[in-house]
Amino acid sequence: MPKPPRPRVAALTATVLLLSSVLAGCGGGSKDDEDLSAQKLSWKDCPAPDQAEGGGDAPSPLPGGAEWQCATLKAPLDWNKPEGDTIGLALIRAKASGSEKRRIGSLVFNFGGPGGSGVTTLPAFGTDYAPLRTRYDLVSFDPRGVGRSAPVECLNDPQLDAYFQQDATPDTAAERAALVSHTKEFNTACEENSRKVLPHVRTTDAARDMDLMRQVLGDRKLYYFGISYGTELGGVYAHLFPKNVGRAVFDAVVDPTQDSEQGSLGQAEGFQLALDNFAADCTSRTEDCPLGDTAQDVESRIAKLLADLDRKPVPGSGQRLLTQTAATNGIAQALYSKDFWEYLTDGLERAYDGDGSVLMLLSDAMNGRSQNGEYSNLTAANVSINCADEKPRYTTAQVEQRLPEFRAASPLFGDYLAWGMLSCTGWAVAGAADHPDVSAPGSAPILVVGNTGDPATPYEGARKMVDALGTGVGVELTYKGQGHGAYDSGNKCVQTAVNGYLLNGKVPAAGTVCS
Repeated sequence: MPKPPRPRVAALTATVLLLSSVLAGCGGGSKDDEDLSAQKLSWKDCPAPDQAEGGGDAPSPLPGGAEWQCATLKAPLDWNKPEGDTIGLALIRAKASGSEKRRIGSLVFNFGGPGGSGVTTLPAFGTDYAPLRTRYDLVSFDPRGVGRSAPVECLNDPQLDAYFQQDATPDTAAERAALVSHTKEFNTACEENSRKVLPHVRTTDAARDMDLMRQVLGDRKLYYFGISYGTELGGVYAHLFPKNVGRAVFDAVVDPTQDSEQGSLGQAEGFQLALDNFAADCTSRTEDCPLGDTAQDVESRIAKLLADLDRKPVPGSGQRLLTQTAATNGIAQALYSKDFWEYLTDGLERAYDGDGSVLMLLSDAMNGRSQNGEYSNLTAANVSINCADEKPRYTTAQVEQRLPEFRAASPLFGDYLAWGMLSCTGWAVAGAADHPDVSAPGSAPILVVGNTGDPATPYEGARKMVDALGTGVGVELTYKGQGHGAYDSGNKCVQTAVNGYLLNGKVPAAGTVCS
């Protein structure tokens, strides 16, 4: 079972649809000595997303009638052989609303994952970035391996339904063997169906794609807004091309100094903190908390529910059952944003009464499953990019040895995240490094925004990113809030600081705190 991805997800509706899915274009031709930096993009109206993109409707116009436009960027399949085969990378943009005289260039977004589609996510947040559109074309893309950008394909929809019904926190030798078998089945399917692209979906490849994108968009510098995994991608870009960095913002910051084990342990601590905050919030309100009288009571009831589901799942959605793993996954999804807490409360209440439908919908959102039973390639891309990036490979014995530390970090999420470290075991492509190199001497300042209540990218990662970028590059801003990320929380202090830098080049004082 893969560890939870770190996408920037759109607000949940009553049906809990995942909006960080996928949209892009895939090619496979020969470059024929073409200068790819001189290519001209053909911008057209955006189509509706297909299955790999997560489904749904074509993006609606922005307020005022501005239309979203899509194009395909041709890039080398293998950056070590730039004269060889090419792939198509899908782009989306909304042109700047201000005058051409005041236009700075294109502001490129990556919303995280890895595996999240920028082509479907940017329109979902388009109105949030209206101030930035006054001076920038808003641009995003599906990184290689995602959506239609040479998408990684692994299991089909029925197979994924079965895969996500497995027990991802084994308690017996038989359950451990089953988990290893299911992981091998998934990884083998990825290799069989996507052998050509798997070696070429590393973050360093995506960073090189962004520099090609910068050139084709006509910008001397890259103006960038990276969220969650997008901060890692931005850091790698800054390391490879420090002199090409314009104004850049990192929000919901990945700790670039951690290996995959340390990252999973950090997530265990982060999700536990978010659960603690959820429970405290519920019991501190004037009206009675329907989940318990004290925060400890709330968490004890959740722990008992998960233990009960391990023994006997309850009906979830259709023929699928709400298992212990699905419930844990759903709870984690709801902790990404304080706006989702009401859905978590409702889902838990229902689950206590034997109805797993809401928690199952939350789990489906995490996994990229639509209500019609179709999956985006979020999970396939997430695993493929992580495994291509991360060198460590773990055995069941190593995971068992580390379980006490993970359980101490989080009684609820510890086992779930520890066993997730098996995701890359037996992967067809060797991992690139223990952790990314983001040192960027000579880069322009990068605004690094950390959220003290972030479950998926814990706050401490912001300071680690600032230090790793190097002296005079990273500028830290702290947001004392809840949820994954800061800018889209609506906090005026954060938005004023970010907008001031991106629009006017005003770097906030290092150590600025917003609450």
